[in-house]
Amino acid sequence: MIIAKFVSDICLKISNFLLIVSRKVFKSDMDILHQKWVLDQGDKTLRINYNLDENSIIFDLGGYEGQWASDIFSKYCCTIHIFEPIEEFANNLQRRFKNNRRIIVHNFGLANETKKIQISVNKDSSSIHKKGMKMQSIFLYNVYDFLNENNIQKIDLMKINIEGAEYDLLEFLIKIGYIPNIINIQIQFHDFIPNAYERRNKIQESLRSSHKLTYEYPFIWENWEKI
Repeated sequence: MIIAKFVSDICLKISNFLLIVSRKVFKSDMDILHQKWVLDQGDKTLRINYNLDENSIIFDLGGYEGQWASDIFSKYCCTIHIFEPIEEFANNLQRRFKNNRRIIVHNFGLANETKKIQISVNKDSSSIHKKGMKMQSIFLYNVYDFLNENNIQKIDLMKINIEGAEYDLLEFLIKIGYIPNIINIQIQFHDFIPNAYERRNKIQESLRSSHKLTYEYPFIWENWEKI
C-alpha cells in the first residue's frame, strides 16, 4: 500500500508538471490572441481612440467600476450614459462621478425587453447567463423604449460588455433598424453562450451592411464603424 501510494504521488506530480509545461509551450489560440491584445495596448489605444468631441453621446453598457468611461471623458469631455444593473456597482459609479453632470449612471441594463431577472454577481464577470454563489435581482429596460423616451437619435459610440447578453441586444437593435444610428460599436463577445460562434457570425454579417470592421480580436474586443 505504501509503495502504491508513493507511485501514485509521483505520477500525480509528474502529470501536474507536464500540464504546467504544456500550458507554457502550447498556448491556446485565445492566450496568443490575448497576448497580442496586450502587446498592442488595446485597452489604452484601440478602445479609446475615436473621432469624438464634447457633443458626442456615448453609451457604456456594463459600466462596472467606470474606468473606461473615465478615460473616454478625460479625452473628449462628452456625454456618457453608463448602464450598470448591479446596485452595488451602480452606487459606486454614482459616487465616483457625482460631480460630473455629463456622466449619467443608470441602475439598469439595456436589453431586448423590459424585465426583472437574476444575475450572478462576480466582479466584472457578472452575468445573467451564469449561476453563482451570489445571485441578485436586476432590472433590464427595453432599449427601444429608452431611446424613444429620451429622444436619442444617434449614438456616437456604444461600448457593449454585458457577459453574454450582447447577442440578444444586438440582434434586437438590428431587428428594429437602429444599428445605422450608432456610429461606432465596440463589442466584447463571449463564447460561453450556446451557438455563440454562429450567432456572432450572423450579427457580423448584418453589421457589414452599414458598418466596417476597424479592429478585431475575436472574443476579446472588436469595433464596427459606420460606413
